[in-house]
Amino acid sequence: MARTTSHPPEDLAEKIIDIDVSEEMRGSFLEYAYSVIYQRALPDARDGMKPVQRRILYQMNEMGLRPEKGHVKCARVVGEVMGRLHPHGDSAIYDALVRLSQPFAMRVPLVDGHGNFGSLGGDDAPAAMRYTEARLAKAAELLVSGIDEDVVDFKPNYDGQETEPEVLPAAFPNLLVNGASGIAVGMATNMAPHNLGEVVAAARHLIAHPEATLEELTEFVPGPDLPTGGTIVGLDGIRDAYRNGRGTFKTRATVSIEKVSARRTGLIITELPYNVGPEKVVARIKELVQSKKLQGISDLKDLTDRNQGLRLVIELKNGFNPEAVLEELYRLTPMEESFGINNVALVEGQPQTLGLRELLQVYVGHRLEVVRRRSEFRRRKRRERLHLVDGLLVALLDIDRVIALIREADDSTAARESLMAAYDLSEIQARYILDTPLRRLTRFDRLELETERDQLNKEIDELTSILESDKKLRRVVSKELGDVSKAFATPRRTRLRESDGAARAAVIPLEMADQPCHVLMDVDGRIGRSKGATPPRMYEGLRVRHDAIAVSIPTTSRSDVGLVTDLGRMIRVPVVELPELPDEGEEAPPLASGLPVTEFVQLDEGERVVSVVSMDSPGPGFVLGTVGGVVKRVAPDYPSNKDDFEVITLKEGDRIIGVSQLSTGEEDLTFVTSEAQLLRFSATTVRPQGRPAGGVAGVRLSEEARVLWFGAVSSPDDSVVVTVSGAGNVLEGTQAGSAKVTPFTAYPAKGRATGGVRCHRYLKDEDTLLMAWIGRGPARAARADGKPVRLPDTTDRRDGSGETLPRAIVTVGSGRTEFGITTPRSGG
Repeated sequence: MARTTSHPPEDLAEKIIDIDVSEEMRGSFLEYAYSVIYQRALPDARDGMKPVQRRILYQMNEMGLRPEKGHVKCARVVGEVMGRLHPHGDSAIYDALVRLSQPFAMRVPLVDGHGNFGSLGGDDAPAAMRYTEARLAKAAELLVSGIDEDVVDFKPNYDGQETEPEVLPAAFPNLLVNGASGIAVGMATNMAPHNLGEVVAAARHLIAHPEATLEELTEFVPGPDLPTGGTIVGLDGIRDAYRNGRGTFKTRATVSIEKVSARRTGLIITELPYNVGPEKVVARIKELVQSKKLQGISDLKDLTDRNQGLRLVIELKNGFNPEAVLEELYRLTPMEESFGINNVALVEGQPQTLGLRELLQVYVGHRLEVVRRRSEFRRRKRRERLHLVDGLLVALLDIDRVIALIREADDSTAARESLMAAYDLSEIQARYILDTPLRRLTRFDRLELETERDQLNKEIDELTSILESDKKLRRVVSKELGDVSKAFATPRRTRLRESDGAARAAVIPLEMADQPCHVLMDVDGRIGRSKGATPPRMYEGLRVRHDAIAVSIPTTSRSDVGLVTDLGRMIRVPVVELPELPDEGEEAPPLASGLPVTEFVQLDEGERVVSVVSMDSPGPGFVLGTVGGVVKRVAPDYPSNKDDFEVITLKEGDRIIGVSQLSTGEEDLTFVTSEAQLLRFSATTVRPQGRPAGGVAGVRLSEEARVLWFGAVSSPDDSVVVTVSGAGNVLEGTQAGSAKVTPFTAYPAKGRATGGVRCHRYLKDEDTLLMAWIGRGPARAARADGKPVRLPDTTDRRDGSGETLPRAIVTVGSGRTEFGITTPRSGG
């Protein structure tokens, strides 16, 4: 079917107008830009509100959603605002409502919300409006207070059927207190929140001193006060923003360095920069650690909850400086963010960039106008009421004639005219008299009316004096601001720092330096590392068992030590992971703050750590002895790819009884057996063996005998031998027994694999040696509760009997820490 083309009528063709497209686009875009700037994106400098925020608070006030009333569904609020005032979609209204309620976004929240209103940084979205509830916060009442007293102008809403305020009365400087952010067409605003008390103090100073300088005002407002706290570093950008409306500053998280476990130090984050959420920080740190761009972090936990608030725990590896790791976190993660201040707001409908003084001037001018208009409104209302009261009092003075005139009148109009003519009353006064019930025309009501008249005259005079005196008007505004500050001001949350500390951070190495130290272990298995190249100083007298040092190994903080167990295992432990022992002088034992060795190694049931040896220092290695009399000199060829390996192949039922680090390889190796035999021979007679070897014969034992003590003696002249005997059928530590202390030099050297010489003779009812120890004197002994027990004086009789002890002992050790000493506890 053919298509026919119809021509438009001639009258329509004549109405086609040729226009320039570029001019039309320019004009339309300018209209759109102005609409976005004025109707959506930028706040008014007077009340600090964008139109949608102003409409939300105004409508909630009209709905009666005050703090003393119950919450209502946010969907209802959004519906009222959208239907009456803001025809731009429910999502925009609800987003603005949510922000007004968030304590981490607003320094003084204006909406009191119930439900999920989102989380810091936007990590979690708020619940839908059908689930959440809201009402006005107490501070929001200050922004709308007095709005029904003709204090601001109203304008028609979008369809002209209702009116809305052009600006709110704003009893406090909301724009500075809560800040603002928005993106318009060709411009944007980004204003930082401030402390209400500080801003009010600056505003009151400006009210009292209109010519106050910016420097004077910044004494009251030193810088922003962010809702999430944190630290602002570098104040030059803030000064620029206060001067010309633009500037940049850095915000940092609040971090403390604490012990997060017995072995680890951690960084505890309790405050984050403004608009930064914990999930963003956690994700960034994990990404940097996985890509190996950030070192020194072993674990990261988010322990944030309702009770303690934000709490991120960053566990650090031992050997890393917490301050240096923290500076890296500031540099690489959102724990330090920049905030660009751009104080753009509407002044008389035009966008302007304002400094601190200009912002305060606009607000103070607005508040002066609000109070002036409020005073005029209140004076007008009181004059109107006084007019009525005066008329009623006139009627009460001649009530009989008034009643007669009313009764004689044909209707209310005639009665009103008669009263107006007889008493020179106005129409309003006459109508009020006619509307007044007879029950009010009593003597008592007359007294009330006279009191009210006097009160009204007094209030009118006060309001007139305020309106006629600029000084009194300013005093009223200042006093009201002071009352607001007393009720709602809170302490400052954000700390201010002039410098960012970059120069200090540059000199802090990420990893700790390799410093000389000593690894100490006591007879109870507590371990730690002391500072410095010399071991900690001891004091006279054993007070607790931590005084009895089992071993002291000189090493460095970046080295490794090996923990040797009685089952023949060596477990590598970095020295830097051991707790650092404080330098407590002579008031506490060296290992009082050490940790049990079981914190660092996983032991089998019945297994225990015998001693500690150095793994990184060059030397002849170490030597060990077993309960069965085997001796082995272990060559220092430890595998670098293993942290747990065997150092001897033990026979069934045998265990290691003692381990000693060799310094020269020429020390005296010594066994003490349960049969009170002591064997001393040179370490040169024992050749080094590989780790799988089972060792060689060290001391000859009878069938029922066992080794009580084994070790290497490097200073024979300074060493003593302590032996303790008792009855073999009594449990160790439950009987006192007898003890003997003899010089080590009293015992001659013998050949390896022999029985040695007798070192102790039994008293009556004694048949075995219970305990033995050899080391540098003075020797120290302790009972089970850690209290000291005095040992006998040194005797030269190597095969003599001992002196009866006053109390049973379980530990013997040395108070000296200069040389390695094996554990003194008996084997088996």
